[in-house]
Amino acid sequence: MKPPNERGTENRVSTATEKIPLADRVSLKEKIGYSLGDAASNLYWKTFEFFLFIFYTDVFGISAAAVGAMLLVTRIADAVADPVMGAIADRTKTRWGHFRPYVLWFALPLAVAGVLTFTTPNLAGGSKLVYAYITYTLLMFLYTAVNIPYTALMGVMTPNSLERTSISSIRFIGAFTAGVFVQYFTLKFVKWFGQGSDLRGWQLTMVLYGVLAIIMLALCFASTRERVVPPPQQDSDLKRDLRELFGSRPWLVLVGVLLLILAAFVVKGSASAYYFKYFVNRQDLLGPFLVSNGLAFLAAVSMASYLAKRLGKKPLFMLAIGIGAAVIAGFCLPGPPDIWLMFALQIVSSFVIGFNSPLVFAMFADAADDAEWRTGRRNTGLVFASAIFSTKLGVAIGGWMFGLILAYFGYVANVAQTARSLHGIILSMSWIPCVLMLLATALMKFYPLDEELMVKIEADLKARRGEIEASA
Repeated sequence: MKPPNERGTENRVSTATEKIPLADRVSLKEKIGYSLGDAASNLYWKTFEFFLFIFYTDVFGISAAAVGAMLLVTRIADAVADPVMGAIADRTKTRWGHFRPYVLWFALPLAVAGVLTFTTPNLAGGSKLVYAYITYTLLMFLYTAVNIPYTALMGVMTPNSLERTSISSIRFIGAFTAGVFVQYFTLKFVKWFGQGSDLRGWQLTMVLYGVLAIIMLALCFASTRERVVPPPQQDSDLKRDLRELFGSRPWLVLVGVLLLILAAFVVKGSASAYYFKYFVNRQDLLGPFLVSNGLAFLAAVSMASYLAKRLGKKPLFMLAIGIGAAVIAGFCLPGPPDIWLMFALQIVSSFVIGFNSPLVFAMFADAADDAEWRTGRRNTGLVFASAIFSTKLGVAIGGWMFGLILAYFGYVANVAQTARSLHGIILSMSWIPCVLMLLATALMKFYPLDEELMVKIEADLKARRGEIEASA
């Protein structure tokens, strides 16, 4: 093996990584095609984040504590399946590659499961809860079957770290565009389709989202290519791969950071519907409020790749989460009439936090490179499965926490809330997500992969692959 390219490490980030080799570049058309996969996923994910909890308590008809427990149990079970799915995808060999086929194969089953989850059956309380467990678990397993291979696909579209940041940025433009669509139109679709029946409205809204998701996932499959492959001599050894994964410091830090951030997002996102329904008494403002969040994220994501080149991924990430946490704490200040302040806090915090989304998945791709550099083994699917694992575990913990908060502060659905229950909702919008995000910022200090080290890793991996090709 050749030693790392020492000369490349002496250059600063702004000069050493600005130019991407022609062979490592991915066309804009392919990047946009890839982004459609996350747009499809976010038709579901943003529905989970902002509307699932209030659907289950106020439409489906189960208690907040039962919802919180269900989300914790089902999402932990699903999260455990993530590394299995990643390992399966790594070992899948088809003429379309390791990861692309799953994006196409499971698009229709995912759409069907989405409709079933948001269908309210005419069952008694216990049976209805069992139905919720079964359908939501099925939906999350199928989401895993699509989303883990899709996420891992980014890691094999190009070997270049900076180009992956660009792919990730465009990916999240697609994701947050779909998110804005969901945030603004979901309740309008429910009202329009339902014609007075929320049960029917939710079911038909998910039919529409399922059709859109199938189309976008098919286009994603058709427009992308896999270019980075594992070393040809690499054997199948899942135990070894897991052992080496848990020995990776970059991976451990990223998993912990993503878990904390997603828990914060879910607590605040779930609280938003309750905040406007019961505290502000203006449920009609929830759609514009959530759209302002999505548009601010979009503006930030469009700048993330440029700023990452100038500042580095880790410093930009820490600034985004730390400052965003401080702004979110300000949600303890507005009273019901202070609509302008609520929107200002949402727009500023979302814009600042928005820089992190493309960065964290680009850093997981860097962690996959680091693992191959240290061990000689590449397991892109397993690494990205861990990213989805920590995402889902964070969502599970956030949903469980929010259910406990509502139950502790005495929330009762569809009635005027007490001062105590309103206090719990406000805490869920402000201090609780703030603390979780500050913990994530502190943990990120221990992430070891900076831009200069990534230049070294990329150069060495290219040299190794060149030696293998020359000797083949």
